[in-house]
Amino acid sequence: MRTRFGRILLLLSVPLLALPLWAGQSGPQVFTGEVMDSLCAKNGSHDEMMDEMKSMGRDKATCSQKCIQLGGKYVLYDAAKKTVYDLDDPDKVEAFAGRKVRVSGTLEKHKIRISTVQAAD
Repeated sequence: MRTRFGRILLLLSVPLLALPLWAGQSGPQVFTGEVMDSLCAKNGSHDEMMDEMKSMGRDKATCSQKCIQLGGKYVLYDAAKKTVYDLDDPDKVEAFAGRKVRVSGTLEKHKIRISTVQAAD
C-alpha cells in the first residue's frame, strides 16, 4: 500500500515541481542580436539588398534606415539561432540600427516587449 501511495504522490508532485520552470519562460529575458529591418532580416544579411540597390548605402545602419523608409520595420535578428523577433516599440531601437544589442524584455508570441536596450558591440 505504501508503495502505491508513494507512486501516486510522486506523479502528482512532478507537475507542481515543473510549474516554476514553465512560468519562468514568460518572465524577463535577455535577447542578443542585430537591430535590423524586417526586409533584410528575411535573408539574415544586408548584403543582398546593398548589392542589388546601390541607393541602400554600404553600411548596415544606412541600409536598415532606407528599408524602413520602404515599409520595413525594425526587428531583432539573432544570427546564432537564425531567428527574427518582432519588437513592440521600434522607437526604442531606432538609434541602434545595424548594431548588435542586448534587449531585456518579455517574449510574447515571438514579439519582444522591450524593457531596455544596450549596445553589445
